[in-house]
Amino acid sequence: MGDRKQARDEEFQRFVIGRWPRLMRTAFLLTGEQDAAEDLVQTTLEQVYVAWRRVGAADDPEAYVRRVMINAHARKHRRRLKEFLAPKDDSGLTHELPDQGDRIAQADDRSALLTALVQLPPRQREAVVLRYWEDLSESQAAEAMGCSVGAVKSNAAKGIAKLRAIPGLADMVTHGGRK
Repeated sequence: MGDRKQARDEEFQRFVIGRWPRLMRTAFLLTGEQDAAEDLVQTTLEQVYVAWRRVGAADDPEAYVRRVMINAHARKHRRRLKEFLAPKDDSGLTHELPDQGDRIAQADDRSALLTALVQLPPRQREAVVLRYWEDLSESQAAEAMGCSVGAVKSNAAKGIAKLRAIPGLADMVTHGGRK
């Protein structure tokens, strides 16, 4: 009995270590603040640990954890009518190397993009983060957000339109930060 629990704990620990940077990035993009992102990831992992036997056996444990994170963020939002997002900086965030051709990650003025992102309404921000940062399909994003594919398409389109409307931001993304 103790060996199975220890094996499950070790499996959970490997999962957390392997996914920590990505979970933190997603949480930071959802919340806009390093401390809030850490709280969101910790809350999510607490919930997941309790159910790890079921989560670890799922077809895609990462998708399950992402859904728990989105739900936790949404619950927090429902309790507070307004979210005051003012990221000071993202220096404490674990940075990953940009993928080849990932113009957003390579943009010189990342803080401008993050500032614009946190100004989006929560559902639009979730859709944009999941579709374009996490590179999820529309159906995967819909599953994570607990909504229809149409709602993901609508929220992502509205969010991208708002980001494109911000002066200078569209040029930064489409021209790699060079004018």
